[in-house]
Amino acid sequence: MLELLIETEDEWNVAGRCNDNNGTLTHLFFSDNVAHQARAKAMCAKCPVSQECLEAALTRKELWGIWGGELIENGRIVIGKRGRGRPPKEPRPVVEVNEVPVPPELIPA
Repeated sequence: MLELLIETEDEWNVAGRCNDNNGTLTHLFFSDNVAHQARAKAMCAKCPVSQECLEAALTRKELWGIWGGELIENGRIVIGKRGRGRPPKEPRPVVEVNEVPVPPELIPA
């Protein structure tokens, strides 16, 4: 019996922390909300394939989103992006999201 193996260009993406095969986290990675972006970047910070993700996104010339822990807009990495509207008179603190570890008893065996 012949087995057909379909190889994708991005075989590494199966190991990505954002890949749950249901797309339930997509809204975090393609949001204008600063808190969503911070949460997506926090996930990427602990991802084993974040470098490959960023390189692939730049190669594919992705237009926008969080890829490999970096915000991309118009195909370029954006270092600091301010929110919509008039800039505040006092600088806002940087939004940081730290992940809380899942208790071992909640992890399926």
